[in-house]
Amino acid sequence: MEENGADVDTTLKRFLGKEELYLRFIKKFQDDKNLENLLEHFAKGDYEGVFESAHSLKGVAGNLGLNPVYDISAQICDLLRGKQASEVDTGKLTELKEQLEEAYRRFINIIGENQL
Repeated sequence: MEENGADVDTTLKRFLGKEELYLRFIKKFQDDKNLENLLEHFAKGDYEGVFESAHSLKGVAGNLGLNPVYDISAQICDLLRGKQASEVDTGKLTELKEQLEEAYRRFINIIGENQL
Protein backbone atom coordinates (compact mmCIF):
# COMPACT_ATOMS: atom_id res chain seq x y z
CA MET A 1 0.00 0.00 0.00
CA GLU A 2 2.74 2.44 0.96
CA GLU A 3 4.61 1.74 -2.29
CA ASN A 4 1.53 3.08 -4.09
CA GLY A 5 1.27 6.27 -2.06
CA ALA A 6 -0.86 5.26 0.92
CA ASP A 7 0.06 6.90 4.23
CA VAL A 8 -0.38 3.88 6.46
CA ASP A 9 1.66 5.20 9.43
CA THR A 10 -0.34 8.40 9.86
CA THR A 11 -3.61 6.58 9.27
CA LEU A 12 -2.78 3.94 11.87
CA LYS A 13 -2.30 6.76 14.38
CA ARG A 14 -5.78 7.99 13.47
CA PHE A 15 -6.99 4.46 14.29
CA LEU A 16 -5.14 4.68 17.62
CA GLY A 17 -2.57 2.15 16.43
CA LYS A 18 -5.19 -0.57 16.05
CA GLU A 19 -4.06 -2.30 12.89
CA GLU A 20 -6.90 -4.81 12.97
CA LEU A 21 -9.47 -1.99 12.99
CA TYR A 22 -7.66 -0.21 10.15
CA LEU A 23 -7.62 -3.40 8.07
CA ARG A 24 -11.32 -3.90 8.69
CA PHE A 25 -12.03 -0.43 7.28
CA ILE A 26 -9.64 -0.95 4.36
CA LYS A 27 -11.58 -4.10 3.46
CA LYS A 28 -14.80 -2.08 3.42
CA PHE A 29 -13.24 0.23 0.82
CA GLN A 30 -13.92 -2.53 -1.72
CA ASP A 31 -17.66 -1.98 -1.16
CA ASP A 32 -17.50 1.80 -1.58
CA LYS A 33 -19.74 2.93 -4.45
CA ASN A 34 -18.51 6.51 -4.83
CA LEU A 35 -16.33 5.83 -7.88
CA GLU A 36 -19.13 3.87 -9.54
CA ASN A 37 -21.51 6.76 -8.87
CA LEU A 38 -18.98 9.29 -10.13
CA LEU A 39 -18.60 7.38 -13.39
CA GLU A 40 -22.37 7.18 -13.86
CA HIS A 41 -22.74 10.93 -13.29
CA PHE A 42 -19.82 11.62 -15.61
CA ALA A 43 -21.40 9.56 -18.40
CA LYS A 44 -24.60 11.61 -18.05
CA GLY A 45 -22.75 14.93 -17.96
CA ASP A 46 -24.09 15.49 -14.44
CA TYR A 47 -21.19 17.49 -13.04
CA GLU A 48 -22.95 18.26 -9.77
CA GLY A 49 -23.28 14.51 -9.22
CA VAL A 50 -19.62 14.05 -10.17
CA PHE A 51 -18.69 16.71 -7.62
CA GLU A 52 -20.77 15.07 -4.86
CA SER A 53 -19.33 11.61 -5.55
CA ALA A 54 -15.77 12.96 -5.74
CA HIS A 55 -16.28 14.85 -2.48
CA SER A 56 -17.55 11.72 -0.72
CA LEU A 57 -14.71 9.63 -2.15
CA LYS A 58 -12.21 12.26 -1.04
CA GLY A 59 -13.47 11.88 2.53
CA VAL A 60 -13.32 8.09 2.49
CA ALA A 61 -9.86 8.02 0.90
CA GLY A 62 -8.57 10.69 3.26
CA ASN A 63 -9.73 8.77 6.32
CA LEU A 64 -8.03 5.61 5.02
CA GLY A 65 -4.79 7.32 4.03
CA LEU A 66 -5.21 6.47 0.34
CA ASN A 67 -3.49 9.69 -0.69
CA PRO A 68 -3.48 9.25 -4.47
CA VAL A 69 -7.26 8.69 -4.50
CA TYR A 70 -7.73 11.59 -2.07
CA ASP A 71 -5.52 13.96 -4.09
CA ILE A 72 -7.22 13.28 -7.42
CA SER A 73 -10.69 13.46 -5.86
CA ALA A 74 -9.74 16.83 -4.36
CA GLN A 75 -8.59 18.06 -7.77
CA ILE A 76 -11.92 17.03 -9.29
CA CYS A 77 -13.77 18.88 -6.53
CA ASP A 78 -11.64 21.98 -7.09
CA LEU A 79 -12.23 21.81 -10.84
CA LEU A 80 -16.02 21.58 -10.44
CA ARG A 81 -16.70 23.67 -7.34
CA GLY A 82 -19.15 26.45 -8.09
CA LYS A 83 -19.13 25.92 -11.85
CA GLN A 84 -21.98 25.61 -14.29
CA ALA A 85 -21.78 22.75 -16.81
CA SER A 86 -20.75 25.17 -19.57
CA GLU A 87 -17.79 26.36 -17.46
CA VAL A 88 -16.31 22.92 -16.82
CA ASP A 89 -12.99 22.06 -18.46
CA THR A 90 -14.18 18.67 -19.72
CA GLY A 91 -10.77 17.71 -21.07
CA LYS A 92 -9.15 18.18 -17.67
CA LEU A 93 -12.07 16.46 -15.95
CA THR A 94 -11.73 13.45 -18.26
CA GLU A 95 -8.00 13.29 -17.54
CA LEU A 96 -8.58 13.41 -13.79
CA LYS A 97 -11.37 10.82 -13.99
CA GLU A 98 -8.99 8.42 -15.77
CA GLN A 99 -6.27 9.03 -13.18
CA LEU A 100 -8.77 8.45 -10.40
CA GLU A 101 -9.99 5.18 -11.92
CA GLU A 102 -6.41 3.94 -12.20
CA ALA A 103 -5.44 4.88 -8.63
CA TYR A 104 -8.70 3.52 -7.20
CA ARG A 105 -8.41 0.20 -9.03
CA ARG A 106 -4.77 -0.13 -8.00
CA PHE A 107 -5.79 -0.02 -4.32
CA ILE A 108 -8.77 -2.33 -4.88
CA ASN A 109 -6.40 -4.84 -6.50
CA ILE A 110 -3.89 -4.56 -3.65
CA ILE A 111 -6.62 -5.11 -1.07
CA GLY A 112 -8.04 -8.07 -2.99
CA GLU A 113 -4.69 -9.71 -3.74
CA ASN A 114 -3.52 -9.45 -0.14
CA GLN A 115 -6.88 -10.28 1.45
CA LEU A 116 -6.43 -7.25 3.67
